[in-house]
Amino acid sequence: MHIKRRVFIKHLFLGLLGVTGLIYLDSFWIEKYIIDWNTHDLSDATKNKIKIIQLSDLHLKEIVYFHKTIAEKINKEKPDFIVFTGDTISRRNTYHILEQLLDLMDPNILKIAILGNKEYDARVDIATFKSTFKKYNGMVLINEHYVFKKAKRAINVIGVDDLLRGDADFKKSIQQLDKTLETIVLNHCPAYTDIIDALNTKEKLSIKFVLSGHTHGGQITFFGIPLYTPGGSGDYIKGWYTKLTTKMYVSKGIGTTVLPIRFFARAEASIFYI
Repeated sequence: MHIKRRVFIKHLFLGLLGVTGLIYLDSFWIEKYIIDWNTHDLSDATKNKIKIIQLSDLHLKEIVYFHKTIAEKINKEKPDFIVFTGDTISRRNTYHILEQLLDLMDPNILKIAILGNKEYDARVDIATFKSTFKKYNGMVLINEHYVFKKAKRAINVIGVDDLLRGDADFKKSIQQLDKTLETIVLNHCPAYTDIIDALNTKEKLSIKFVLSGHTHGGQITFFGIPLYTPGGSGDYIKGWYTKLTTKMYVSKGIGTTVLPIRFFARAEASIFYI
């Protein structure tokens, strides 16, 4: 009986050790570095498709192997444009790291970025940030819009400033906008989409969807239930949400903040067709 108890304790210890090892491997490697690519097709069969890839919350500190795999995937997919929905860099004077990432991507692919709270926290020089994207066929929208054209199609791309540290102003971003065009909105903090949705009941834009990030999907969750979400998240964590006049997709993003781990909040990049 005594021997059986010792064997049981040994097996229990080994089992716990194995589970701990799996959690460590999952949190520090699998969920951080093996990107979950999701595809969402909202296109109309009667129109030429426009293909968009969303990258959010990169929090670039250095370029490592998985960043290269992301760039390889993008170059293979050949989207019409890439959107960077905030917190691309979170440290000042790391523009050279952003350049290293952009340099891995096909220069013919348009890149459209907005600001997140971390760019403001890091006191990123906006002019340098803009010029870095411009060098690689990109632009940064701050309460502005851009008309993307492909064949006989044209869509509005609205870029809203960050809610927490910037001056998010949806009404400013749609000044002189052609309301007859289909529209997508880039908005870092998902909580601000409540305001966008309320304002759009009057503006009546044809918003296909809002793309947000910021939450990291909770980053560290209790098997999917977030232990914490940052201010500006609102009631949103990840995935699709349907509002009165809009739909919103909240990306879990790619990078991490505070702690360099993810648990049941795997890093993601998304492909959208409209």
